[in-house]
Amino acid sequence: MEPKETAALVERLRAGDVRALARAITLVENEADEAAALLSACFPHTGGSLRVGITGSPGAGKSTLVDRLAGRWRADGRTVGVIAVDPSSPFTGGALLGDRIRFQDRQGDAGFYARSMATRGSLGGLAQATADVALLIEASGKDALLIETVGVGQDEVEIARLADVTLVVLAPGMGDDVQSLKAGVMEIADIYVVNKADRDGADRVEREIRAMQSLAQNSGPAGGAGAPWTPPAVRTVATTGEGVDRLAETIARMQAWMSEENRLAKRRARHWQRRLDSMLRTELMRCARRHGVAEDELARHAARIAASEEDPWSVASALAKKVLEEK
Repeated sequence: MEPKETAALVERLRAGDVRALARAITLVENEADEAAALLSACFPHTGGSLRVGITGSPGAGKSTLVDRLAGRWRADGRTVGVIAVDPSSPFTGGALLGDRIRFQDRQGDAGFYARSMATRGSLGGLAQATADVALLIEASGKDALLIETVGVGQDEVEIARLADVTLVVLAPGMGDDVQSLKAGVMEIADIYVVNKADRDGADRVEREIRAMQSLAQNSGPAGGAGAPWTPPAVRTVATTGEGVDRLAETIARMQAWMSEENRLAKRRARHWQRRLDSMLRTELMRCARRHGVAEDELARHAARIAASEEDPWSVASALAKKVLEEK
């Protein structure tokens, strides 16, 4: 794609052209040659969206909650984007569930955009391209972005690195009580959502959250100077919409808290530091591929290392030197 074509695509995306946004996302997901230039062109138009991550165990009602929260914000006149990260199909590698199935009632709403993404084997409950897709949806002008993870349990801590506000959704009677969940998932929460609160056991789930918080060494992942943010527990019944207004108000309250003392900027700076590290690793590997470090060479070294004929540290150092010298 020529620079003029990239600029035209970004202009259409910024103007609200859904087809342009979908095409841009496809290019990024497929790691097309023009993806980096496209993301660079979109980056100046980002930073104004509130990113809300929603994670929790499968069956907790995350998708229904996302739909209800999106509807609440649309009723307030806010534009909303949704990224639903789904398991990968073992046959096609695509998402098993699609946004057309999840959000049928919102099709045709110009202020709403949803995209399903397959994990394609990535850990942490997020597809590797999720952060880049979030950037594109932000650039299209959405006020809020909901990012729903695949629901794989304790590996989903990666969501906290991308979101401004992280919701951990729990439900009573699912056999995954608070004390049995791994610390990683529970500690990333900015807000706990006790969904399906009309079921027996909701009181017990909330008590367990409070008991866990009383043992915690800090006052929540938001941290920072001044008054600490202690993650509250909000009860909802997503199927009926009960409690969704209170959840939206709690998110707004945390957003206001983050606007104080530069907390949001600090959180986003930590996110970009981690992303830059990841991006640098990826770029170095691409550079190595371009300068003669091919897969078959890595395979030969791997076989020798496994046979104790070479040590990995010396191999890595030698390959790095080879790339730098050839540059």
